[in-house]
Amino acid sequence: MLPALAAAQMAPAPSKDKPTLPSKAYSFEDLPEKVSGQNRSRAVFDGKNHSGIPLELHITELGPGQAPHAPHRHVHEEIVMLRSGLLDVTIEGAVTRVTAGSVVYANSNDLHGWKNPGPDPARYFVIAIGPKG
Repeated sequence: MLPALAAAQMAPAPSKDKPTLPSKAYSFEDLPEKVSGQNRSRAVFDGKNHSGIPLELHITELGPGQAPHAPHRHVHEEIVMLRSGLLDVTIEGAVTRVTAGSVVYANSNDLHGWKNPGPDPARYFVIAIGPKG
């Protein structure tokens, strides 16, 4: 019994439980828009799938010359799907320019970021997979 109690005390505290995502269609027009300067974003969902894996999806429009934030690392994985425009994507120091229709995968703890080189807005979807933190 003591080993079980010790293991329970060492386990990380559970984070706020996210809801299980239902099967659902999300209409773009119904998603609230958040505006920050030249940038716009719409949160689509943030929950977990039927296996309990956290999933978050948002849509971003990034203005020319803009980056959503500095390159960073995190535990969850990300998939970026570029709908229109251009992005200069940096993964572990290597920069790749991607065009509309391209897909980017950032593995857990890889240093990554992106910037819109312009001249038009870049519109993309980000899917985060796994626990944040």
